[in-house]
Amino acid sequence: MRHAKSNLRGALMALTAFAVFATHDVVVKFLGGTYSAVQIIFFSVLFSFPLVTFMLMNDRSDGHLRPVHPWWTAVRTVCTVVTGVTAFYAFSKLPLAQTYAILFAAPLLITLLAIPVLGEKVGIRRGLAVVVGLAGVMIVLRPGAAPLTLGHAAALTAAVASSLASVIVRKIGKDERAVVLLLYPMMANFVVLGAALPFVYRPMPVAHIGMLGVIAAFGFVAMLLIIDAYRSAEAVIVAPMQYSQMVWAAVFGALIFNENPDAYTLAGAAVIIASGLYIVLREDRGNVSLNHPVLQSKSRPETGILPRISLMLRRIERQEADD
Repeated sequence: MRHAKSNLRGALMALTAFAVFATHDVVVKFLGGTYSAVQIIFFSVLFSFPLVTFMLMNDRSDGHLRPVHPWWTAVRTVCTVVTGVTAFYAFSKLPLAQTYAILFAAPLLITLLAIPVLGEKVGIRRGLAVVVGLAGVMIVLRPGAAPLTLGHAAALTAAVASSLASVIVRKIGKDERAVVLLLYPMMANFVVLGAALPFVYRPMPVAHIGMLGVIAAFGFVAMLLIIDAYRSAEAVIVAPMQYSQMVWAAVFGALIFNENPDAYTLAGAAVIIASGLYIVLREDRGNVSLNHPVLQSKSRPETGILPRISLMLRRIERQEADD
């Protein structure tokens, strides 16, 4: 009974977290209609620094900030910057439901990328699930039947880059200090996007600056909720809750942006979500996956604004072990 209550608590925390994330994405989409993704992310990172710094001040582990795996760390950092810019751009240009549908391909891509990067062996069932899920992406995109835009390309790029970043964390996470993996993407976003900012900057009224603070605060709150969810419940219970964002996308899209997902988007999203759920459930079986790459990728697609959930969990667990 206690275990069931714990799983229920974790599921509810995750549902709440993804509702907050969906609201966060509404603000991103609203601002994206006026400002460059570069400007939105830069200031969101700037507002997030104090929040993350307070969390890292409790890090009592000894060591330096030089990565043990500099090349993998560099690739992951580049992937994080690319993911942030392309995901924010996609949210600003595509309907919310369509953006989510494409980003939900991440578990499929993580499964594929885990083969060369982690040496993961993918059996026929998970392989077929990936093929079916990618067919779902094609249903959403409808190449040849509907015009493909930079927004679609950005969403696909974000899905690929975030998936590669997740697999790299799985590969080097045991060797690298969590603080190294947390800070490098944030610093890269601050430096790279700061250098690009003068070319795209547009003055912002106070209300819009406040919205940037909302993006940082909502992302931070959602992160804490997901951490609590994973500490309360099994990963196989929490991970599927991300798909609840599709419901919020339909609601917010209709009420705020006058968006109504077409039948192809809904059908493709259903196929992608079903494939992702199947992969999660298969990975949870002890004899199927060696690395559990999807179950261990506990964050949404990375933007570099806030730390990955898996890294924060690892840091908390080590702190508790030291105590």
